[in-house]
Amino acid sequence: MAMFNQQVGLQGLLKDGGKHFSGVDEALLKNIEACKNLAQITKSSLGPYGMNKLIVNHLGRHFVTSDTNTIVTELEVMHPAAKLIVMAAKSQEQESGDGTNLCVSFGGELLLRAEELLKEGIHANDVYKGYELARDKALECLNAQVAWSCEDLKSVEQLTKCVKTAISSKQLGCEGPLAKLVAEACVQVMPPTPSKFDVDNVRVTKVQGGNLNSSFVVEGMAIARRSSGVENCKEKAKVAIYAEALELGSTETKGTVLLESAEQLMNFSKGEEQKMEEMIRAIKEVGVDVVISGGTISDMALHFLNKYKIFALKINSKFELRRVCRTVGATSIVRSGPPLPEECGYVESIKVEEISSEPFTIIKTRDSKISTVVLRSASPNVLDELERAIDNAVNVVRCTARDPRFVAGAGATEIELAHQLQQFGATVPGLDQYAVLKFAEALEVVPKILAENAGHSHVDAITALYAAHQKGETAAGIDVDAGPVCNALEKGILDHMETKRWAIRFTLDAVLTVLKVDQIIMAKQAGGPKGGGDGNRDDD
Repeated sequence: MAMFNQQVGLQGLLKDGGKHFSGVDEALLKNIEACKNLAQITKSSLGPYGMNKLIVNHLGRHFVTSDTNTIVTELEVMHPAAKLIVMAAKSQEQESGDGTNLCVSFGGELLLRAEELLKEGIHANDVYKGYELARDKALECLNAQVAWSCEDLKSVEQLTKCVKTAISSKQLGCEGPLAKLVAEACVQVMPPTPSKFDVDNVRVTKVQGGNLNSSFVVEGMAIARRSSGVENCKEKAKVAIYAEALELGSTETKGTVLLESAEQLMNFSKGEEQKMEEMIRAIKEVGVDVVISGGTISDMALHFLNKYKIFALKINSKFELRRVCRTVGATSIVRSGPPLPEECGYVESIKVEEISSEPFTIIKTRDSKISTVVLRSASPNVLDELERAIDNAVNVVRCTARDPRFVAGAGATEIELAHQLQQFGATVPGLDQYAVLKFAEALEVVPKILAENAGHSHVDAITALYAAHQKGETAAGIDVDAGPVCNALEKGILDHMETKRWAIRFTLDAVLTVLKVDQIIMAKQAGGPKGGGDGNRDDD
């Protein structure tokens, strides 16, 4: 019986070392605290004047970034409640590819306001109901705010307008050239039915050296390696792509060869040479001028490829090989021997160029299925950050292909929603009304941070915004350069509406989940001691 009377209460239920927190003070407010701290980190990175974070991850890799998705991924958040907010941001990244900062910052703000209500003695369920009401109303009001729609997804000018805001919130000052590059690359690969636009078709190749203005778009691919053989340039050529190595396979059984004379030694590799030459000649006879291989190209194969003036390129990555197949319209061949006509692809030109003393093979094709932005900049960190901005922008194009509607940016939409929710809140009976009003207050977080990050007084900015919106100027947003308020539409600051809608949905799902929690029960961590020990442990 001894084992039954050790501990009384909940501790008696759990395994030794389990922890348990309950009630508003211990569980709910602790959870809210964790989420607020997470939001505190990302807040300062919102908007064009957002600050960067320098993160060194557990493998010692450095990140200098203001991209929330990268920040929350690399931080390895452990707190279970804060993890919910991180998951909301991740869902937002998968769904829209942009607006992750809005998720985390808005989520933190909603919980901060909820905390104020809980401390005033309002029950968590009343806050929950009020937030749900406010969310539904906000999503309904959002429909009326459409300010512009992208009519033509094949127009570089309109796509530039779509992506400019997303880029300037990451890379202020570079949004002109970057937006143009992204728009050109996307127009090249835009399928006849725009909703089938695939983000994977816009590639980025990073080149260290040069500056952003010398970046360019390639109709096709730019691969960071030189050709394997002597040939460096082919135009209007047929392409054969082999998924495996170009070499004569060895037999499965081992054999020992006994050579008795010099003559036998001379003849030893003759048969192999003949076989190889036959194979390469057969490839040449089909009219193929370019051979791309996914495996090694043996020295002997290379010798004959050079002899028959065939351009040879080796690609290590399977995924890259698939993309090249898509680019040139070829099928990858998994046997040796000449390709069938329908397996061949075609390139307008394939040539080796040197960009800031690094060799690149540039494949250009007609009506390409893939386009590549070749990015130039000074350091790897800057290049990574530019690539993240491009990634966000291409995702905005994908979302625009599904829903072309945009709303005013610069915090204009958030303030307008807050303004409408305050009027709506006044009509809500019961205690829910306080939560609706707090939701409206939480929406102020976007213009508030935009103003703060740009160095303006947020009090003046929010007051000026409310004044403008009361007069019916629904497009009034934060002017990050000159002073508190500007017309977002005139400045071309546009946010994608569906992206905002998803951000509000995902954030509220996470926030409502946190509010519903009243007990935290943690089992003791399994496994032996972490770290230390014998010093032979892996970093990972």
